[in-house]
Amino acid sequence: MNAYAPLARLRPLAAAALMTLCAGAVAQTYAPPPAPAAPAYDNGDPANANLAPIDRSPQPPPPLPVYAQPPAPGDGYMWVPGYWSLNRYGFFWVPGAWVLAPYAGALWTPGYWGFVDGIYRWHAGYWGPHIGFYGGINYGFGYIGIGYVGGYWNHDRFYYNRAVTNVNVTRVTNVYNHTVVVNNNIDNRRVSYNGGPAGIQRRADPRELAARNEPHHPPTDMQRGFVRTAGGNRAQFFDHNQGRPPQAFIEHAPGRGQPQARPPHNAPTAQPQMQPQARPHQAPPPSRPQSGPRPGPAPDNLAPHAPRESREPHAAPANRPEARPQGNPQHGGGRSPGRQEPQRGGGDRGAPHERGRD
Repeated sequence: MNAYAPLARLRPLAAAALMTLCAGAVAQTYAPPPAPAAPAYDNGDPANANLAPIDRSPQPPPPLPVYAQPPAPGDGYMWVPGYWSLNRYGFFWVPGAWVLAPYAGALWTPGYWGFVDGIYRWHAGYWGPHIGFYGGINYGFGYIGIGYVGGYWNHDRFYYNRAVTNVNVTRVTNVYNHTVVVNNNIDNRRVSYNGGPAGIQRRADPRELAARNEPHHPPTDMQRGFVRTAGGNRAQFFDHNQGRPPQAFIEHAPGRGQPQARPPHNAPTAQPQMQPQARPHQAPPPSRPQSGPRPGPAPDNLAPHAPRESREPHAAPANRPEARPQGNPQHGGGRSPGRQEPQRGGGDRGAPHERGRD
């Protein structure tokens, strides 16, 4: 018995040592990972802009900012409204821009964030023959939450509605004026997502569902380039600008289709020099007046209940009653990013995000 007495006294010490080693191993195994390094937007690797956007988020996107629309650079350009995109660093603003339509008859259906199964999911925009569902988001400038009232295609020419679109008639001659009236079905709260506790409560109607089944084209290379550039610019992120992005839209050089990062200061003086040269070469045929309003209301660019192969070029279906904006909430001035332009054709203001930037 006395031979085993020393071993009995060592057992508590051995057990304590074993418990200490196990605790250290557990602590080492479950130690939290180191915090990720802060993103370097300005002095970091330029390839950081290659990060793919994220299409879902537990948090809703920020409200739509207040900004103005620049003038259309020429015929055939379609307005693509700005929106909040997302990557691993947070929400960033992709500027609105005029984009040349990829083919005659192409219309742009904007993307939107929608609340589904407890998360906010991004539904990408697309080109197609009709406007589809974009969440009921009032992006402004013709995109009032349903359809598009900023213009319509007639054969291979696009006609711009000057009541809701910023058009310089020295560059664009296919124009008309059609006042649209907004009723209570149009949301003017600058909400940028559909569904959820405080989002826009609207579902796709049969015409928008029909447009979803039509042939679609993805965003153009220029549109993808806008996303890449905005995702690599620190100033475009909501955490940095608090909903006031310094580049809310992209302006084009006068008389050219090339976008610019910042609008030129001498743009107003450059326009008169181009007017004498543009008029002799761009005079429209007698069947197409330069600026006279076309009879009848413009089509709402929505698909019929079932998709059809071709559109009637001269038929202009009446706008839906709920798709008529009141007091032209879409047309903000848009001559420069640093001033607020009064609205044309009246003193009523529209949605806040359609006015000039502060």
